[in-house]
Amino acid sequence: MIHFDITNLENELSTLEIQTTENNFWEDSKNSSKVLKRITEIKNKIEQYKRVHNELKNLIELNELLKQENDEDLEQEIESGISPIEKEIEKLEIATLLSGKYDINNAIVTLHPGAGGTEAQDWVEMLYRMYTRWANANGYKIEELDYIDGDEAGIKSVTFSVSGDYAYGYLKGEQGVHRLVRISPFDAGGRRHTSFASVEVLPEITEDIEIDINPDDLRIDTYRSSGAGGQHINKTSSAVRITHIPTNIVVACQTERSQIQNRETAMKMLKSKLLHIKEQEHKDTIDELKGVQMDIAWGSQIRSYVFCPYTLVKDHRTNYEVGNVQAVIDGDLNGFIDSYLQSLV
Repeated sequence: MIHFDITNLENELSTLEIQTTENNFWEDSKNSSKVLKRITEIKNKIEQYKRVHNELKNLIELNELLKQENDEDLEQEIESGISPIEKEIEKLEIATLLSGKYDINNAIVTLHPGAGGTEAQDWVEMLYRMYTRWANANGYKIEELDYIDGDEAGIKSVTFSVSGDYAYGYLKGEQGVHRLVRISPFDAGGRRHTSFASVEVLPEITEDIEIDINPDDLRIDTYRSSGAGGQHINKTSSAVRITHIPTNIVVACQTERSQIQNRETAMKMLKSKLLHIKEQEHKDTIDELKGVQMDIAWGSQIRSYVFCPYTLVKDHRTNYEVGNVQAVIDGDLNGFIDSYLQSLV
């Protein structure tokens, strides 16, 4: 089991709680928000650790009792408790790996099709459904931010947020190119097709994170929304598209009711993208980012989903694979997510 330093966590919690009692603590709202968020995070980890520790201790005590008394009921109780505690320990191991700077944050996910028209756009719709089902099954909330329908079927582009603790930490390994191999439902000849789609995963920037963006570097366009949302959505130019001119990064939001709300959400998306790229390129300021290339590197897929001539989903980074493709498409992603996080150790 990965070492879980409970003593250090308890010491950090004590130090942070002392900070909250200082007279000027609440004067700096950004710092106080950051401290309170960290306190909640540590308390949840400590609570999880203590729960597992107590359950394990109870099983050990029952096992000692079984050595003294040959009791079938007691033996069954121990056996039935082993599997749940193993799963709890695995979850605790994974939790120790979620220690990145932004792992606890919400995630912003964008899906784009590769070349191939309707085939690739249908693959994006399948991926969107897969991530939605994973999120719902794991207690996360999905909110659509931008959506463009496919030409004939599927989705041309979609951006959505996944809200909940450690959403980014769990989903960050999904970033990359995803490959689909299947008999095409759009091919009258019933031939096998290969389709690609890109998945971009960014941490949602919280208010305590400062990002300086020069307003002169932004081009802001408004237009009529084209996504779902009722008839009101097309009556005014409420959708917002923001272009960061130096890097040519474009973000858009059209799902909120007002232009102001869409603009605020789009700015949050832009800040997430710029911060992510800045840290990847080890730049000190946003101003140093010039001409960022956002091209998708087809052929460098991280995962393949094969429906024909056999059924297999394989992650090419960890070699983790599952034969039940439909279960994965239906949102059963935890095996892939956990194996990726464990590979980072």
